Amino acid sequence: MTDQPGNAAPRKRSNVVPIIAAVIAGVLLIVGIRWFTTREDTSTTGSGDTTATAQPHRDGCTTVTVAASSEKAALLQELANRYSNSGRTVDGACFDMQVNSVASGTAEAKLAQGWDESLDGPAPDVWTPAASTWVSLLASDLTAKDRPNILPAATGSTPASTSSITSTPLVLAMPEPMAKALGWPDAEIGWSDVLTLAQDPQGWAAKGHPEWGRFTLGKTNPNVSTSGLAATIGTLVAATGTSSDLTEAALQRPEVQQYLKDVETSVIHYGDTTLTYLTNLQHADDSGAALGYVSAVAVEEKSVLDYNAGNPSGNPATLGQHAPPKVPLVAVYPKEGTLDSDSPFVILNAPWSSAQKQAGAQDFLEFLLLPEQQKAFTDANFRTADGQPGDPITSSPYVIADGVKITLNPPGPQVLSDVRALWTQVRKPARVLVVMDVSGSMAAESGYGSESKLDLAKKAATSALSQLSDTDQLGLWSFTTDLPTPDTITADLVDVAPLAQTRQPIVNAIAGLTPLNGTPLYAATRNAAATMNAEQEPGSINAVVVLTDGRNEYTDNDLEGLLRELEASAQENGVRVFTIAYGPDADLATLQAISEASRAAAYDARNPTSIDKVFSDVLSNF
Repeated sequence: MTDQPGNAAPRKRSNVVPIIAAVIAGVLLIVGIRWFTTREDTSTTGSGDTTATAQPHRDGCTTVTVAASSEKAALLQELANRYSNSGRTVDGACFDMQVNSVASGTAEAKLAQGWDESLDGPAPDVWTPAASTWVSLLASDLTAKDRPNILPAATGSTPASTSSITSTPLVLAMPEPMAKALGWPDAEIGWSDVLTLAQDPQGWAAKGHPEWGRFTLGKTNPNVSTSGLAATIGTLVAATGTSSDLTEAALQRPEVQQYLKDVETSVIHYGDTTLTYLTNLQHADDSGAALGYVSAVAVEEKSVLDYNAGNPSGNPATLGQHAPPKVPLVAVYPKEGTLDSDSPFVILNAPWSSAQKQAGAQDFLEFLLLPEQQKAFTDANFRTADGQPGDPITSSPYVIADGVKITLNPPGPQVLSDVRALWTQVRKPARVLVVMDVSGSMAAESGYGSESKLDLAKKAATSALSQLSDTDQLGLWSFTTDLPTPDTITADLVDVAPLAQTRQPIVNAIAGLTPLNGTPLYAATRNAAATMNAEQEPGSINAVVVLTDGRNEYTDNDLEGLLRELEASAQENGVRVFTIAYGPDADLATLQAISEASRAAAYDARNPTSIDKVFSDVLSNF
């Protein structure tokens, strides 16, 4: 990727080296990023970070820890095991690679603030995010926070050890019948077509398909997700009407801002991972409703092939566990240009690492760039490090090997900051009801100091409020059995209203929560969804967030009935129910079923100390 902001060049890969060098030289970027990222960046349940399965480490060999974006972590561990079995050594020393799946944005935030192993897990010797954009952001965040630079030292104009190990371009994934209605594969389709359909009051009826309803878009939060950031940049390039550099001045133009705002109106909800959309689409396809969920999702090309194989997570271990979809996705390469996820391999010059580990990491990089390993990437639906397609791409009728006509170069640091700030201003507003469990079990120890689970959850909920703007609407309920309220199970603590009015009352109400009785999970969820459905606002993301640490303990035990109600509501674009399984006794499977039925996502906080990050991840959907 080159250092020219938003510059478009036909069929040319970009070079981020000048961007990183410029940032390291002292560009201050006012970005505070939390967590992670993209389907390319998180687990199925949005639960945060996981550790890929590794072979036992060999006696006498040094372990090198690799933090990898989730779309490639499992494959990278397989290649790490292959590396161990190869017998390679460096100056007589052997190395084993432990690959941990960490969302790109999450890793960036942890590295920028100083990695805390007690909270963040093993500190990485190598970081390989989904795209080089995150490396640029880390460089400027370290400068802005006046923290030591842990990125590799530059050699001339090229930072050391930031080679790409694989790549995949951003595309618009569309159900095949919908794409064909727009003229795919012969017609050029792009963000302008998305805007036209999003604004058309007839929706898909304008293309002869009223049964598909309005045009809807799945797009992740650009503050946390690689694909969401790339899609926002692509939209803004399209808004300028040219292929010239995306500049700070261009972002100030009212028509450019309005273009982005109009596209955002079609978003069903945001989020930290595209896997939410793909999993929900698979569920809709299973029930014969694939064309009623979403019209297009901004994802990586690799995800299209993974989904069509019945394996939306892309994890090699789950391939073959689900049949291919009845309605496949196709890849639309935006005619205005698109960005690459180029998977840089960054060997960190961090105080927790060592020269020996860095030498082992460098040898692993060289191993990954060998033809045998590059073929492993292309066999897994990626492209090679230099962008060449493999057999899965060239043989698929659903992607186009030379579909990318214009590869966009990412904006420079200041423009990138402005892009994210502009998105925050024009994004689709949220209308959310948070429903918190205050059953007696919430008084149990959290495992983090002397704080109870409820204490920790209260802090997390209060902290996460900063992610929402004053114009977003938020309300708060608590739930437990035998409450002195009309329905005895829920307490309406703060009515849903703009945060300009409710922020402090919600903070005060959270502070006053105390553990009480049992867990009426199904009844509380049913009441909250019904209330929010009755008060939906069409121009907002309407949702419920349910946090619970237990299982249903109430006379209303009709889970199947609740799921049927949520599924019926989802087919009418009803309220989505995002759930948080909090603490080791939480019923994660049931919460996943609830969120899946409502076409939302469940989040895994069974380790209570993860609740701060998880609550933040949940609110990134809005």
